[in-house]
Amino acid sequence: MVAAIKSRGPAPVHLWDPPYCGEIDMVIKRDGSWYHEGKPIRRPAMVQLFASVLKKEEDGRIYLVTPVEKVGITVEDCPFVIVDMDVENSAQDQLVRFTTNTAESFTLDDEHPLTISPDPDTEEPHPVVHVRSGLDGLINRAVFYRLVELACEHDNGSGTRLGVWSAGTFFPFAGTD
Repeated sequence: MVAAIKSRGPAPVHLWDPPYCGEIDMVIKRDGSWYHEGKPIRRPAMVQLFASVLKKEEDGRIYLVTPVEKVGITVEDCPFVIVDMDVENSAQDQLVRFTTNTAESFTLDDEHPLTISPDPDTEEPHPVVHVRSGLDGLINRAVFYRLVELACEHDNGSGTRLGVWSAGTFFPFAGTD
């Protein structure tokens, strides 16, 4: 399904500063599904359109933004879910490329870092990667298991860490490197 969606890319929301117009009954669930007024939005093209105008503001909230208005929405976890991963090369030459549930693709690198912290409720790993403009993607379980299979040890001079290489950067699975 993701491959079938043609991606135009995100709108230039960073250039827009419209007035706040209130809240809209729209929810992005933890699994990446979108709901409006309690009903699922089933058209992938509609979800992709809404995702292209997401903006995270300084208050930490995520809004749908157009040049003339800004409305608040509810995001249960991350606004995106990482649903696929491709890998080229190996070791320090490795490139890990992620795809979101809205068909955005990007390489795990310094601009798109990986963070894995324990979920406060379950203590399970909560793997997140930065997608764009302050917006993160939760790595789904299947992709996370594939990422863990790529794990290797790296000594950064202050200890050996378990993590993954991509675009010349080592991303540790816990703590900071």
